[in-house]
Amino acid sequence: MDTLSLEGIRKIYPNGTVALKGVDLVVRPGTVHGLLGANGAGKSTLIKILSGAITASGGTMRLGERQLAWKRPADAMKAGVATIYQHIPVVPTLSVIDNVFLSKTAGWRRSDEDAAKLRRVMEKIGYYLDPDATVGDLSIGQRQMVSIITALIEGAQIMVMDEPTASLGVEERDVVYKVVRQLTSIEGKAVIFVSHFLDEILALTDDVTVIRDGVVVLTARTSEVDSDAIANAIVGRAIEAIARQHAEKSADTGGIALSVKDLASGSRLAPANFNVATGEVLGLAGFLGSGRSEILHAVFGADPKAVGAVTLNDKPVGRSPRAAMRAGMALVPEDRSSQGLFMQSSVCMNISFPYLSSLSKWTVLPEVARERNVAEEMIRRLKIKTSSSESLVSELSGGNAQKVAIAKWLASRPAMLLLDEPTAGIDIGAKADILALIREFAANGGSVLLVSSEFEELLAVCDRILVLRKGHIVAERIASQTSEHELVLLASGA
Repeated sequence: MDTLSLEGIRKIYPNGTVALKGVDLVVRPGTVHGLLGANGAGKSTLIKILSGAITASGGTMRLGERQLAWKRPADAMKAGVATIYQHIPVVPTLSVIDNVFLSKTAGWRRSDEDAAKLRRVMEKIGYYLDPDATVGDLSIGQRQMVSIITALIEGAQIMVMDEPTASLGVEERDVVYKVVRQLTSIEGKAVIFVSHFLDEILALTDDVTVIRDGVVVLTARTSEVDSDAIANAIVGRAIEAIARQHAEKSADTGGIALSVKDLASGSRLAPANFNVATGEVLGLAGFLGSGRSEILHAVFGADPKAVGAVTLNDKPVGRSPRAAMRAGMALVPEDRSSQGLFMQSSVCMNISFPYLSSLSKWTVLPEVARERNVAEEMIRRLKIKTSSSESLVSELSGGNAQKVAIAKWLASRPAMLLLDEPTAGIDIGAKADILALIREFAANGGSVLLVSSEFEELLAVCDRILVLRKGHIVAERIASQTSEHELVLLASGA
């Protein structure tokens, strides 16, 4: 097998966003190459280019002496480059063998030759699945193996594995590690292994590359670096704690507002116990699949499998979103376009939606006037850039749409605000506005539970930070006494 070489890979999107600024990457045959970077560093863009989902704006890709250029995923696969995504693209109603050969043959009748080929591949990697098992009945780890087997059947020489262990338990992670080692050391294939977990990167990979802000900031043999060097490259700061953007607020916080006891959800979330004080911002730090969002949804009653006790201001909170809202909670979800906002409705309608029933009790203004008055007040307060309160949310920028998602809950005057990635995908100016709003809400006596992939933001806005890994709370830190570097190490298990 030949070496995969990327030289000067650039990507500029039509809106002017520069995602990659000239990335070089060399992946040797028979090795596992770890790829790391913080949220927004450019990893996903590079993966999409390798998979053929998007094209690069500049640079070259070579496999040995052969220059590569593809316009769609099928071209990448034909060249021997397969991408194994965390969200596994399988057809759940079909069998294992039907999924594996879905793109190879027409119809659903599989030949003895297909079955033999499938059996040979499974023997090679040392992993067996019942060919006739329905994929929808398999675990996440087993479905991932279906994707790996499919790629091998199609002739993959290089596999790009995007966060392959993020959603897996310990046993299934070990299976992935075993298969990856089999593919590289025995079969001679190359694996690009994308992960946030430094412990598995150090244990599994031969080489490591860190991307930050669209450029490569570290490439080395894994044996020549340690977790400190990798974490430092990811966050781009020295080991010592960074300067805080706000002073420690413990003197300003009051009694316990939110109390969570033994909150758990199957294998996704181990029993969690914590409190949030009145006027406090408590951050939840961790990487994808760590259990951060699961805690928010469980607290809000949006997880039907969750068990445990939640109280707000000494009153038990029922286990449903409706009960949580009645108790004074508000959740701004990560996926604002499908869960948090009505994109084809007006700004006014979105802001007024959660509190219409309460308004009707306290005002005699006509309903339309009530909605407009409150909406326009929130537009001014949150600096939402829109031509009118009647403008559609779909017409707003990402940052302004996110402000609407927050405004609609602030207008209902909740006691507890649950925020899931409130600044994801928005510009720096809008981020600053939203972080200021969070601090203002807390300063006025509200309490906040905040999830963010950007540890710098958590340090800037939170009073305390809980660190999660694999569904467990593994550490608690006072924001003014920790650093991005320490949070990365804690979250990765290094």
